[in-house]
Amino acid sequence: MLFSTIGEIKQQDNDASLSVFEVDLSSFSSIKKFESGIKQWLLDSNLHPSIQLLINNAGILATSCRVTSDGYDQMMQTNFIGAFVLTNLLLPLLKFSPVPSKIVNVTSFTHRCISNTDLNEGTLGAKIFDCLPTSGSYPSARTYELSKFCLLLFSYELHRQLHLVDPSLNISVIAADPGVVETQIMREIPPIISELAFKALRIMRLLQSPESGVNSIIDAALAPSDASGEYFFGGRGRTVRSSKLSYNAQLGKNLWSRSMMLFEEVQRSFD
Repeated sequence: MLFSTIGEIKQQDNDASLSVFEVDLSSFSSIKKFESGIKQWLLDSNLHPSIQLLINNAGILATSCRVTSDGYDQMMQTNFIGAFVLTNLLLPLLKFSPVPSKIVNVTSFTHRCISNTDLNEGTLGAKIFDCLPTSGSYPSARTYELSKFCLLLFSYELHRQLHLVDPSLNISVIAADPGVVETQIMREIPPIISELAFKALRIMRLLQSPESGVNSIIDAALAPSDASGEYFFGGRGRTVRSSKLSYNAQLGKNLWSRSMMLFEEVQRSFD
């Protein structure tokens, strides 16, 4: 599909410089390799050494606890930790852009399921970085909801930091929520359950095709610079308020601090 997309773009602009890179957000070494590959491609292609748009769209819904080679829960690392590391690795290229650049983090309405009773400033880090259950069943739905909540907290905190530290930096950080989209994200769930869920959502007219579901992401990607910190939902340029807890600045700072400690460890490991 990627190569057919390249072909379509080439038909519209034969001079476009295009390449395909693979990255596994559940692997720090893969992320680091991706960063090096992007920088080398920009250099080899004689392109401006910058990035104008980063969309963190990778996400999985795991039904069992799987530990990555880096020692973290695979779903949490794929959905949040990996996006945090990748964004911070590419931030210098985004800052160096000669035109306004943008970071779009694809979250989910399920973040609203996370409440004060689920976490607080003292337990947030433990739930994210030490969320491997030693006994009992794997909290699949709760881990997914928490990972998307963290991606949203990260989005708002990065927005605050970029605009408070240096207002002249023309970088937007925007959250995008596609709503309910018929994808393969539930492939690990028993088919009978996922089929019934999709059927019910179709009856309620809530289920979107991938072609429609991408609209909120496109809206965020094309939004003006002053849309930084907004939450785009469901397409048609619509923005809404996310959960009250997601705007908790102290919670965002706490998450940022713990995540940055991890990021610095990753950086040192590749020096």
